[in-house]
Amino acid sequence: MSINPLESEAIYIFREVAAQFEKPVLLFSGGKDSITLVRLAQKAFYPAKIPFPLMHIDTGHNFPETIEFRDRLVKELGLELIVRHVQDDIDKGKVKEEQGRYASRNSLQTTTLLDAIEEFKFDACIGGARRDEEKARAKERVFSVRDDFGQWDEKNQRPELFDMLNGQIELGQNVRVFPISNWTELDVWSYIEREQIEIPSIYFAHTRATFLRDGLIWSADDEVVFRDQDEVVEDRLVRFRTVGDMSCTAAVLSDATTITKVVEEIRSSTISERGARIDDKRSEAAMEKRKQQGYF
Repeated sequence: MSINPLESEAIYIFREVAAQFEKPVLLFSGGKDSITLVRLAQKAFYPAKIPFPLMHIDTGHNFPETIEFRDRLVKELGLELIVRHVQDDIDKGKVKEEQGRYASRNSLQTTTLLDAIEEFKFDACIGGARRDEEKARAKERVFSVRDDFGQWDEKNQRPELFDMLNGQIELGQNVRVFPISNWTELDVWSYIEREQIEIPSIYFAHTRATFLRDGLIWSADDEVVFRDQDEVVEDRLVRFRTVGDMSCTAAVLSDATTITKVVEEIRSSTISERGARIDDKRSEAAMEKRKQQGYF
């Protein structure tokens, strides 16, 4: 399938957001999907600048490569970036940090995100979620209404017929918008290849100190990732297919050092992209439960 129809659909969605909402924001993490959103937003509003800010909910456990790339991209494009820190909410006692070998700040982001939405009165939050990633995301609409508590009710969703997107909301509600919902991982990488989009080095094969746990390759960062004494650290040639926190994102063995090689690798892969996300393995409904509570 050609990427052109997907690109056109995403650009249309961006323009609908600008037309229907007063205070949109683009949720930006420095990952490949949110970087793709930035390129699509540029095209949607060219020659004007992107007419809304970017926002990152920083857990403090991000890969340094993505934070460096985030700051550099925003500076190069002259965009406004809002950053809110999970650590601030931990310090205030609003959320409690998890402990143990599977501790993660992933779910703690929800409180920080909802507070930021309330602080800035955002009525639309644009994200890079895709339906092919995970079964909970497969159920969600392009315009996904959240109630005044930021929660998602999968049983109470609006119909989306053809290209009709309904952004009407009540006071206190907001909408999560997913312009690349119909894209696949391969579509994203093919678009990155076609558009020659720069992405963080972490997506390409590199040598990294890692250890094995539960059949997955963890990054050996002792400041963030809890490691048992019998879990041996070894240098491996790896890359990351999906980039979340260091504490909940596993690497994959790879020798793909270019975008073209990554595309070839994905074409032959039999493992899902989210198979490397440890936070999704806590239960069969882990993602859905987080979404119901207000997660991205």
